[in-house]
Amino acid sequence: MTKKVNLTFVIPVLVSFFVMSFCDLVGIGVDKVKLGFNLSNTVAQLIPSAVFVWFFILSVPVGILQDRIGKRNMLNIGMGITALGLFIPYFFYTFGTVLFGFALLGIGNTIVQVSANPLLVDVVPSNRTSSFLSFSQFVKAIGSMIAPPLAGFLALKFGDWKLLFLVFGIVSVLSVLWLATIKIEETRNLEKRATFGSSFKLLSSGFISMMVLGIFLVVGIDVGINAVSGQFLISKFDLSPDSTFAQSGRSVYFFGKMLGTFGGALMLTLLPSRKFFLWSSILAVISIIALIFSPTDMVAMVIIFIIGLGVANIFPLIFSLSVEKHPTRSNEISGLMIMAVSGGAVIPVLIGSLTDNVGVTAGMFVLVVCAVYELFTALVNLRKA
Repeated sequence: MTKKVNLTFVIPVLVSFFVMSFCDLVGIGVDKVKLGFNLSNTVAQLIPSAVFVWFFILSVPVGILQDRIGKRNMLNIGMGITALGLFIPYFFYTFGTVLFGFALLGIGNTIVQVSANPLLVDVVPSNRTSSFLSFSQFVKAIGSMIAPPLAGFLALKFGDWKLLFLVFGIVSVLSVLWLATIKIEETRNLEKRATFGSSFKLLSSGFISMMVLGIFLVVGIDVGINAVSGQFLISKFDLSPDSTFAQSGRSVYFFGKMLGTFGGALMLTLLPSRKFFLWSSILAVISIIALIFSPTDMVAMVIIFIIGLGVANIFPLIFSLSVEKHPTRSNEISGLMIMAVSGGAVIPVLIGSLTDNVGVTAGMFVLVVCAVYELFTALVNLRKA
C-alpha cells in the first residue's frame, strides 16, 4: 500500500474523475433535447436511462475483466469509449443518435467509475482513502458544475450548445494519453481471481447489500436533482420553460457538491467517516423536504445548494467503508457499487412518471424516500463502529 502521496500518480487518476463527470451532461441533454424534439417528461427521461442502465449491466463484468488486465488499462478503455459517445451526438444530431451517444457515454462512464475508484485507492496512503475519495468527487463536481454555463457560453458565442460534446470529447482523449504514460503498481488478489460467483456472493453479506442499495439510491438523488430541478422550479414557481434561472439550479446543486466534497476531503482527515456519513444524511433528508415546501424561487435555489452539500460525500463514504471491510475484494466491490449507479436510470424515470401523472411535488417525494434510506444506512454503520 502506498505510504505517501505521489502526485505523479495521483493527478492523472484524479483527472479521470473530471472525465467521469461527463455523464452529468444528461441534465443538459434532457432539457435541450426535450425542447428541441418536443418530448414528454417520461420520454425525455429515457436519456438518463440510456446512460445509467449500463451501470447495472456492465459493472460486475468490468470488475472481473479489470482483475485480469489491470485498473489503469480498463480506465483508459472507458475514457476512450466516453470520447466516442461525446463525438457522435456532436457530428450527427438526431434523437436516435443522441440516445446512442449517451448509451456509449454510459458504457464508458461505467468502466471509468469501476476502475477509477479502486485505482485511486492504490495510489494514496491507506489512512487517506476516505479523504481522497471525497476529493475525487470534488474534481468530478467541477466538471458537473461548469458544463451548464459552458453550454450556455458556447451557444451564445458560437450558436451551438453541442460544442460542449466536442470540447469534453477532446478532454477525454487527452486524459487517455496522459494516463497511458504512467506506470502504476496496482494491488491484486493473485490467490483468488474475481468471478461472477465471487462478486455476487458478496451480496449475501447484509452489510454489503445494504451499502450497494445505498449507492443505488444516492445516485438516484444525484441524477434526480440534475434531471428534474429545472422542471421543478419551472412548475412550482410558474417560470417560463426556457428560464435561465431554473436551468441554473443544477449548476447551483453541483456547486454545493463541489464545496461539500472539498470540505469533506479536509474534514475527513479529522472526523470519523461514520459520524460524517450520519450528519451528511441528516442534512440531505432535511434539505430535500425543505425544497418541496420552499416558499419562493430564491429560497428554493439556496436549498438546492444545501442539498448538494448534504449529498456530496455519501458516495465516497459508502465506497470507502465497504472497501475498508473487505480490502482484498476491491475489484468485486467496485463492480457491485458501480452496478448500483444504475439507480440513476430508475429513479429519474419514476420521478418523471409521477410528475406527469400526479404532479411535480409527488415526484420530488421519491427523493425524500431515497434520503431517508441513506440516514438508515448511516445509523447502521455508526452502530458497527
